[in-house]
Amino acid sequence: MTDFLSEASSLQSFLQAVRQTLHRAPELGNQEFKTSAYLRSILEPLGLTVENPFGTALCATLHGARPGKTAALRADMDALPVAEATGADFSSRTPGVMHACGHDIHMTAAVGAAILLAAHRETLCGSVRFLFQPDEEGSGGAQRFVDAGCLRGVDAVFGAHVSPELPLGTVGVRYGKFYAASDTFSITVHGKSAHGAEPEKGIDALQAAARLAVRLVDLRSALNGERCAVTVGTLQAGTAINVVADTAQLTGILRTLGPDSRARMRRLVTDAAAEIAAQTGTQIGVQLHESYPGVVNDDGASQLVHDTAVQLLGEENVTVLQQPTLMTEDFGYYLTAARGCFYHVGAGCAAPLHSPQFLPDIRAAVTAAALHAAVLERALAE
Repeated sequence: MTDFLSEASSLQSFLQAVRQTLHRAPELGNQEFKTSAYLRSILEPLGLTVENPFGTALCATLHGARPGKTAALRADMDALPVAEATGADFSSRTPGVMHACGHDIHMTAAVGAAILLAAHRETLCGSVRFLFQPDEEGSGGAQRFVDAGCLRGVDAVFGAHVSPELPLGTVGVRYGKFYAASDTFSITVHGKSAHGAEPEKGIDALQAAARLAVRLVDLRSALNGERCAVTVGTLQAGTAINVVADTAQLTGILRTLGPDSRARMRRLVTDAAAEIAAQTGTQIGVQLHESYPGVVNDDGASQLVHDTAVQLLGEENVTVLQQPTLMTEDFGYYLTAARGCFYHVGAGCAAPLHSPQFLPDIRAAVTAAALHAAVLERALAE
């Protein structure tokens, strides 16, 4: 295997400059125009074919000199509406916006991987597609990449996220279910208004909604011990202190692991609403909105990442993650189009994701760049 770690380390000063440029000028989802243009200015001189499949997205293809398969690497580009408080001399210059989720590191690592693999183009089998994705934090850009045909012909797809829970220079690999699928819900309860002095003449929509809210949260124990989350985020009802509410609305989100648990939880929500409606005499309408599908890694692709990371970094620096997370991540859309693996790289920063203080160490990008390059090279060679 090519010594990508040494080669990536030699690029650290350049990668630091890339990272700082990206970090200073963060852009929200679907507004990554300067980010996209800057990345293009780096990738095209490397000999990559750079296309703009939609919006601000970039699909940059590196063709190896030898025939072979096609592998893809995703890096998300968007920032968050968070006011930075890191104190770094390269802090965000966009008021109220910062790279609080490490996407500046993700882009920098992908650029590093492109540089490393371009330097070995003569021995590279097949092609690599670098997918610089907008709007991961919003409505999701991954499905739009799939819809645009950018995963067509891809044999394996990879991606990574910096993790404050892992030490710098280490990698975490998860087999199977990794990130949760998410579904939002909006539930409307219809009752009958009445004066508060004569509640028996009405049907209390607020009371029914409150009972349903408790019932929904209790569903967390209904998936045979598998982790899940049911969050009722809002409950709105009533017009006056002495009037029985005739309508109420609940909104929230479901987080489940894997397609079977997702389907079961959706059924449980509608069943719970029907049960409360029958008990209270209300009419309850449930709207479920499908969101991110969750990340379920392919075992073969995960094994490839695991073995490559051990060879590159040493066994002591590679962790098999034992627990999935209930966080969401739209990388799962790519895994509906090709087998692949999403993994974690130690951030070297104790502050949590989405925090105003989140500032990963540049060496996280060096580690990720080396691992990306090694994984892609191996995926194409096998």
